Amino acid sequence: MEKKATGKETEPLTCKKDASDCNKGEDCKENGLLVRNPKSALRLVEDGNKVHPSQGDKGQAAQISNGYSGGQSSAPCNGMGEVEDAQCTAPAATTTTTTTTSTTCGAEGQQQLMELEDRETWSKKIDFLLSVIGYAVDLGNVWRFPYICYQNGGGAFLIPYTIMAIFGGIPLFYMELALGQYHRNGCISIWRKICPIFKGIGFAICVIDLYVASYYNTIMAWAFYYLISSFTTELPWTSCTNAWNTGNCTNYFSKDNVSWSPHSISPAEEFYTRRVLQVHRSDGLDDLGGISWQLTLCLLLIFTIVYFSIWKGVKTSGKVVWVTATFPYIILFILLVRGATLPGAWRGVLYYLKPDWQKLLATEVWVDAAAQIFFSLGPGFGVLLAYASYNKFHNNCYQDALVTSTVNCVTSFVSGFVIFTVLGYMAEMRNEDVSEVAKDTGPSLLFITYAEAIANMPASTFFAIIFFLMLLTLGLDSTFAGLEGVITGVLDEFPHVWSKRRELFVLGLIIICFLGSLATLTFGGAYMVKLFEEYATGPAVLTIVFLEAVAVSWFYGITQFCNDVKEMLGSAPGWYWRVCWVAISPIFLLFVTCSFLSNPPKLRLFDYNYPYWTTVVGYCIGTSSVIFIPIYMVYRLVITPGTFKERILKSITPETATEIPFGDIRMNAV
Repeated sequence: MEKKATGKETEPLTCKKDASDCNKGEDCKENGLLVRNPKSALRLVEDGNKVHPSQGDKGQAAQISNGYSGGQSSAPCNGMGEVEDAQCTAPAATTTTTTTTSTTCGAEGQQQLMELEDRETWSKKIDFLLSVIGYAVDLGNVWRFPYICYQNGGGAFLIPYTIMAIFGGIPLFYMELALGQYHRNGCISIWRKICPIFKGIGFAICVIDLYVASYYNTIMAWAFYYLISSFTTELPWTSCTNAWNTGNCTNYFSKDNVSWSPHSISPAEEFYTRRVLQVHRSDGLDDLGGISWQLTLCLLLIFTIVYFSIWKGVKTSGKVVWVTATFPYIILFILLVRGATLPGAWRGVLYYLKPDWQKLLATEVWVDAAAQIFFSLGPGFGVLLAYASYNKFHNNCYQDALVTSTVNCVTSFVSGFVIFTVLGYMAEMRNEDVSEVAKDTGPSLLFITYAEAIANMPASTFFAIIFFLMLLTLGLDSTFAGLEGVITGVLDEFPHVWSKRRELFVLGLIIICFLGSLATLTFGGAYMVKLFEEYATGPAVLTIVFLEAVAVSWFYGITQFCNDVKEMLGSAPGWYWRVCWVAISPIFLLFVTCSFLSNPPKLRLFDYNYPYWTTVVGYCIGTSSVIFIPIYMVYRLVITPGTFKERILKSITPETATEIPFGDIRMNAV
């Protein structure tokens, strides 16, 4: 098969204008046929002895063994969206291979032509790997995994965690990388090439990413506040003599013999709750109070850094992650070595890894393992689709999936040692059991327990600065990724509007995220963060990825998807991957989702018990994103012409071809 064709080879039999009359470097349009020069993107028409279906005949197109088709438009157009009376028909059958590009009427035709242009790619392969690792390894790896691990049987928890990773998390992670790399589209427009009726998934993903940006960056603002406060000779959370301290403040690290009572509060806890969050000035979700101007300034600076890191695309963010993705590992190693040398560190490690085999019989342990691996790897947020879409077509995404997911899991495990060596040290100093020290969960584990331990180490200022810098870099990577998922999705869906205005769109998106975060910057903002963290993302993302797996495996077809992977990598996925995608992974997601919905978490933060109505509000927040899926399905069926059966068939049939690079040209796969 030749990779280049002459102008005569693209000339239709009934066209009046000869292709040779076109100017060099320009496209020649005549009666619905767009003849492009060899350097442009072209459409390959396979052997004429085979049937070439139209865009709507997906069922027949799937029978073509190599997946390529030269489907003609049902109505000819002049390339400007106007239907012409005279038709320019290509030969129905030919014995030679020809290269042509058919145009599509209206806005869809313009969009497809824009997709034919060269897409931005990563400068280096390592930029992509660091970006994905930086996205997957976030704050949750540092605080959530260690807590979930010791709560669910210690070392025994690693068994369900590994099983869920092998049969659930990694296959879904690999699937999203492969989808993004093959179809080269964001989370919205990619569904035109897979199963159009599920396009609402893309809009739901964008809403969830905005929710995450509204609370996740607030946690980074807390870390930034701690970082600024660390530039002192004596860290402010080491004493009880500050203006924000109460009579219950007890510094058991002081040289005086101080007894720890049930009412005692450490200076680190009071700094976190009364100085940083100021939750004592709020009565709960009923009365959030005013906005903390200090945290607002911190968040504004964070969003400024985010904007200038992603405004130009992956070319700039791919360079930033060389710092933000690698720096946390340097700090984790330093903290691990320092923690291992502390007195009592062995107590924490023993508590972390001591197996409780009876826990494996409890259903909630397996649910926690599945949820942890899923939210750690992060499919369903549109990020993997977006990042992979900037890869070269033949990039080995299979190897990337294994490497990045392994790095993520190992990081979570090692982070447990970093945390629990310090908790053992705390237990030794308090003369208490590790279980009493390790009561704090979530951000409190970092901002209270770990911060207090650091404050009482030699060279405490240095360790505090690098620790909170690490938290910032961990969070920045995930913020870059989450917003890039939205940016790529919208720009690919509306290229005629935003493709040349990326900087302006990113600025508007950052402003929306900042304004959406104001509620979390109030004195009761910590309560909002907890509510969003539990309800805005959990069940909604699980539902989205479940539908995504069903759409790809059952509607698009597991055979077609495996053929796509084979075209990229040269070999098709084995039976293990097929079984996981078709059955095990969807069951895995359905299991976790049903477990969450049947037993919603009872929220409590500090001394505040969330009232019942907050559960209703939480489910409403989660539903507000998922609702886009059925809404778009109804919309799609309404606007599609034909009988109800014809509407269903057209709505589950890919409507847009996928470009596949082939030498010097690009072929369209149907």
